[in-house]
Amino acid sequence: MNNIFNIRQARADEAGLVLEFIKRLAEYEKCADEVMADEATLHHSLFVEHSAEVLFAEENGIPVGFALFFHNFSTFVGRKGLYLEDLFIVPEKRGKGYGKALLKHLAQLAVERNCGRMEWICLDWNKPALSVYRSIGAIPMDEWTVQRLTEPALKHLAQ
Repeated sequence: MNNIFNIRQARADEAGLVLEFIKRLAEYEKCADEVMADEATLHHSLFVEHSAEVLFAEENGIPVGFALFFHNFSTFVGRKGLYLEDLFIVPEKRGKGYGKALLKHLAQLAVERNCGRMEWICLDWNKPALSVYRSIGAIPMDEWTVQRLTEPALKHLAQ
């Protein structure tokens, strides 16, 4: 049987499925204890506020991967960009080109939406992902470091 591969937008009734993929990604990244999201919060953020979008990669109608993304803005380019927050393919389906297919789909969306760039962060130990990213022409931004305020620090600074 030939596998049928498809990419589609997540539906409003799939916040639980989005959460499952987030948890699997967090396990892979060795930070499962950091997941605070719940189904209700994701539903509201994704399908009511439309803060981000989710794509599912499916093999024979079964979700095998996902990508969560949103738009940011580049002052240097003067246009919005597409920021890929998460991309995850279940381990048993890796090596079939599904991750590259999601990246290609996202690039097509970025072009259609007149984005000036597409960006994401990758853990430096994730050699398989880095290899895929190099193969599609992505370049590392070695001189940049990510800065983050977590909720307690954010609230403290806001006082």
